[in-house]
Amino acid sequence: MAERIFRSRRVFLPVVALGTTAAIGIATWLAVEHAGMGNLAAALDSETAVLSRSVSNEIERYRYLPAIVARDSRLQDTLRHPIPAKIQALNEYLRGVGNDSGADEVYVLNSVGVTIAASNYSEAGSFVGQNYQFRPYFSDAMKYGSGRFYGVGVTTGMPGYFLSSVVRDSGRNMGVVAVKIDLLGIEQAWEKDSTNTALADSDGIIFLSGYPPWRYSPLFELNTDTLAQIDSVRKYDGKSVAMKAPVLTGSHRSVTALDRVEIPGKGAFMMRSRSINPDGWRLWSGSSLSPVWSTAALSSLSATLAGLLVWGAGLYMHQRRQLVRTRLMQGQVLEQRVVERTAELNREIEERRRTELELRTTQDSLIQSAKLAALGRMSTAIVHEVSQPLAAMENTLAAAGKLTDRGDTSGTSLKVRQARDLVKRIQQIVKTLKSFARNEAGTMEDVDVEAATASALELIQPRIRTDGVMLRFEGLPEPAIVRGNSIRLQQVVLNLAANAVDALKGREDPMLEVWIEQGSSEISIFVRDNGTGMEQSVKERVAEPFFTTKVTGDGLGLGLSISRAMIADVGGRLEFTSVSGEGSTFAIHLPKPIAPTRYQAAL
Repeated sequence: MAERIFRSRRVFLPVVALGTTAAIGIATWLAVEHAGMGNLAAALDSETAVLSRSVSNEIERYRYLPAIVARDSRLQDTLRHPIPAKIQALNEYLRGVGNDSGADEVYVLNSVGVTIAASNYSEAGSFVGQNYQFRPYFSDAMKYGSGRFYGVGVTTGMPGYFLSSVVRDSGRNMGVVAVKIDLLGIEQAWEKDSTNTALADSDGIIFLSGYPPWRYSPLFELNTDTLAQIDSVRKYDGKSVAMKAPVLTGSHRSVTALDRVEIPGKGAFMMRSRSINPDGWRLWSGSSLSPVWSTAALSSLSATLAGLLVWGAGLYMHQRRQLVRTRLMQGQVLEQRVVERTAELNREIEERRRTELELRTTQDSLIQSAKLAALGRMSTAIVHEVSQPLAAMENTLAAAGKLTDRGDTSGTSLKVRQARDLVKRIQQIVKTLKSFARNEAGTMEDVDVEAATASALELIQPRIRTDGVMLRFEGLPEPAIVRGNSIRLQQVVLNLAANAVDALKGREDPMLEVWIEQGSSEISIFVRDNGTGMEQSVKERVAEPFFTTKVTGDGLGLGLSISRAMIADVGGRLEFTSVSGEGSTFAIHLPKPIAPTRYQAAL
């Protein structure tokens, strides 16, 4: 009886021990898998947040462009009177806008959708003469005032994102300005990093992806109505979307609830997504579950082996004490390695999360710094421009007081009129600054180019004297009058002169030369310095918005870009030449008025 009980124990105890060890292994698997899945989901959520913001930022850079171009009076005049000379001038203007802004293409369509002018007018595959009435960005702009659309170009075969704005004249829709943006740079970055990232439109069709086989494939099977609508606007012309198999199959029909999916040819993946509005896009990012399962399997195996070692040590302790001790040590070493590896993976995931948080914080800080810098520069400009007429008004009123004490009423009246003129000048400065802050166009008037240039140089005289710069200013023997805004012309000259003074720092013989030339059709203002000049890489980007070579906080890189825009508003242009080590020359070319100005008529 005792022997039978002993034998039953000898059979029962190993069975119990093996069952317990298996349970520990399964529990370890589930726990490690759960933790790994949670960490992977958090990492993918952070990744999709960063990538979706980069896509939105790339588009937002050009959001303003169609509406600004649509307000150009020359464009509106060409739509009213599309004669060859005006169309050619509009082509050149659009090409300049495209080059300056970095947009892929800029073009103008008339009220029936025919392209009358484009930035690529002289290239093969030009948009000129093509009818894009079927495109949603045209119909939406004509109906709602603006439009947006992503698709493959029916003329060039190249994909792009289209932004549009209607051109109105007295409440009548004359046409549409469209801007095409190339987003392939984002896709190339994804592909370079080998990310399993995809950007799908509102119909569930992938149009950008870091994994090339997914491109122009539907996430899910498309119905006939959706395919017919896509064909009607030729959204993915020539890409055979209907012939491609869906990326996701089976029960994975919910766009927002995807988690663990089986992707043909790639295996089991975790997919997370984030919406990008207002286009109804959805950005997907996925990662293979193989590493998570490998870690879970390793941990489970380690726990199972550890349990077996413990069980073996208890069973054979009385016979093989030394062997059990060795196996226990091996089990501890293996378990320690598993713990260290698990901790290392957790640290890597936490470090990645912390790095992404620091990146977002740094981006927010840079944006806030840029805002504070812009506010500071504007406040300084107001104080500087208002302080001079205030000081002059104080001296004028003091002189008026003395004349009054002497009974000189005529002199007092003259001084009071001068003081009122100074007050009007302050009001005009404040009004112009407020108008510029609201992004409004300045009042058009007859402007004496030499007087405006001299006023701008007078504003920067204190700094010129402080930096020891020699100034040479050469005017004209007779008045040179253009149509424009005097304050804004002063602002452009002042900006160019200030940049020149910055470039003269450290020179032994700093020289700033300003002169005016009058040609047959235009009047030109030249600003030259003998500073350090610009390298070729700087010259290529100097007119880009937010590009600057100054120390952070000393400038936002907007001065030259804004100056070029203000000169272009009056039909002029801003050009420059620069030689490294020899200096730079900036030229403001302003067109002469065709009709006699009031100033010339008075002569």
